[in-house]
Amino acid sequence: MSASVFRAWVPEMAKRGRRATTLQEIAREAGVSVATVSRVARGVGQVSDDTRRRVQAAIERHDFRPSRLGSGLAQRSHGALGIVFPGLSGPYYSEVMGGFEEEAVNARLAVLILGTHLLRESHELVRDTAARVDGLAVMGGVLPDELIDRLRDRGDPMVLLASRPRAGIPTVRTENLSAFDRLTRHLLVDHGYDRLTFVGDPENSPDAGYRWQGFAQAHRHVRAEPPAEPVRVGLTQSEGFIAVNRLLAAGPPPRALVCANDEIAIGVVLALLDRGHRVPQDVAVTGFDDIPMAGLPVSGLTTVHQPMRELGRETARLLLRDIEGSGPTAVDRVLETHLVIRGSCGCGAA
Repeated sequence: MSASVFRAWVPEMAKRGRRATTLQEIAREAGVSVATVSRVARGVGQVSDDTRRRVQAAIERHDFRPSRLGSGLAQRSHGALGIVFPGLSGPYYSEVMGGFEEEAVNARLAVLILGTHLLRESHELVRDTAARVDGLAVMGGVLPDELIDRLRDRGDPMVLLASRPRAGIPTVRTENLSAFDRLTRHLLVDHGYDRLTFVGDPENSPDAGYRWQGFAQAHRHVRAEPPAEPVRVGLTQSEGFIAVNRLLAAGPPPRALVCANDEIAIGVVLALLDRGHRVPQDVAVTGFDDIPMAGLPVSGLTTVHQPMRELGRETARLLLRDIEGSGPTAVDRVLETHLVIRGSCGCGAA
């Protein structure tokens, strides 16, 4: 090998052996968001000339070649959107999925749905799904932060659904904390109940975490005794039976059971009735979501209404804008909720 060929070959081999530059690093160097780098690399969206020049200079300096960016993505090469849930059963997921699918169908796109069941083995399936769709919606609490960052660093359009906001990624969620504060104060102040127990696991999902915060905040606001630890159960109807069995095994039930969602609450109501307790005369019960069963006479559930179908629609809309490069680089969209008073809290039939 001649000296001149060797001098040309060494830098090239060094470059091949070097760790690939990430989308995040390009964004940091150019002083912009990851989404802006993605738009410049794809040649789509509204980006100022000065910003475009800075990003292109950083791309050229690092010989940046993102694997999924390019004209194919801008043209929606896969013809599909993906959505990742922890599971697929229950009225909440059905409503959210219905709204998401409506928007996808209007855009002439298919939908790939993945239920991870919170298993670590599903992470590879998530990566595989991301590679087969034009954009991915991920429900909060389903994936670890490092996997979300890795997907975003590849340039995958992404929206977080019912999640805590995360820098650089669009988020759609409903208002939980203040709504649960209002619901809890209704029980503490309007009814004068003094022994309330939260049923649900605040670590189960971001939504449940916000609701527990609202529950505790209401107690502080009215100077009530701080609430006891929650009865930590999952977000299904069968878990409501488990919660009641635990509580009754420990002694008399609290005056009110404030449940993290309607499915738990309906399970709680049925379990209490089965054990000879009257609702709301002996134990008041409330939920969150306002699923169709909450309004049935057998339930008559006081709850908080959240626009589940609109949550799905808005998630799909933001994802489509991210794919096309026409939306804001990061947005935290919070949809309004409202209290629905029925009989299970003690107010009588609505």
